[in-house]
Amino acid sequence: MEHPILFLPLLLQKLGLPVVLSPDEAHTFLQKLLLPHVIHGWLVMGIIILLAWMVSRKLEVVPGKGQNIFEAVLTGIEDFMVGIVGEEGRFLFPLIASLGLFILCSNYLGLIPGFYAPTANLNTTLACAIIVVVFTHVLGVKYHGIKYIKHFLGPVPLLIPLIFPIEVISHLARVVSLSVRLFGNIFGEELVLAVLFFLAGVYLAPIPMLFLALFTGFIQAFIFCVLSMAYFAGAMEEAHH
Repeated sequence: MEHPILFLPLLLQKLGLPVVLSPDEAHTFLQKLLLPHVIHGWLVMGIIILLAWMVSRKLEVVPGKGQNIFEAVLTGIEDFMVGIVGEEGRFLFPLIASLGLFILCSNYLGLIPGFYAPTANLNTTLACAIIVVVFTHVLGVKYHGIKYIKHFLGPVPLLIPLIFPIEVISHLARVVSLSVRLFGNIFGEELVLAVLFFLAGVYLAPIPMLFLALFTGFIQAFIFCVLSMAYFAGAMEEAHH
């Protein structure tokens, strides 16, 4: 789903860069790097980095009201994560927070006319899902060593030919589940909003849908993070068996 006018690609085209709006038109590596979902993905990362810099440069030993609120939110999220993955998984907070913030900002970016939600493209959500699933197995190997492979073999050697394919398929399904769920919901919101703006924008008909999209955008980022925490916790618990 693409907006009728995308400001960033249009601006880059005016600057002489080979920007194309469709993957079918991207024939060079540079054109693939300048597809709308990639451009807006970089924009989201730039916004997050800028916000982090603005917040961190004003940190004080005696925090003010703004810093207190910011610290309370981060502490609450971290404690929620620790409640799922355990105290030893506290080091996972930067990864979970980064993924959650990127997905949330990406979801909300698409609500602004002229901008595109990177998460409305399957390539973006697939990349996030692959990071989670691959890191899940990295954790399993870190905590369990080479014996982590037993997780895929089942309790009885006789059942290995049956259990191994099932386990492999289930872990591949995690990639599909994480990526397609997020992509489908955000793509659907973009499509509905575009139709409403086109058909009834002058009558403010899209306004209720915008409020709903704000809620669902947060919920989708939350679900992605909770599922990621559950996968991480499962890999770490496996190490104790």
